[in-house]
Amino acid sequence: MAWGDADKRQLSPDGKLPDVGNTVNVANASWSNNIGDPELITVWKDPDFDPKQRAFYYARVIEIPTPRWTAYDAKRFGVEMPEESEMITTERAYTSPIWYTPN
Repeated sequence: MAWGDADKRQLSPDGKLPDVGNTVNVANASWSNNIGDPELITVWKDPDFDPKQRAFYYARVIEIPTPRWTAYDAKRFGVEMPEESEMITTERAYTSPIWYTPN
């Protein structure tokens, strides 16, 4: 997937989006940043906004997969990690919430 292709994903019947992709090379403890969107900029409006009702909003961000510290250690020290070791991680972030309270 190239940059911008993440926007072309379609919701599955259960309401979930497929993963953007994974470019991690565990053996080299590296990845390429050529999938997903390079930056997050948007304007969003709540189509059901009711100025008489309390509300809060936030955004959740999921980064592309990157090597986990175990992959870096395996590469640096030239060791083979146990099969059950997690070698890839996906970081998540949340924005500060925006609270709306009617007058």
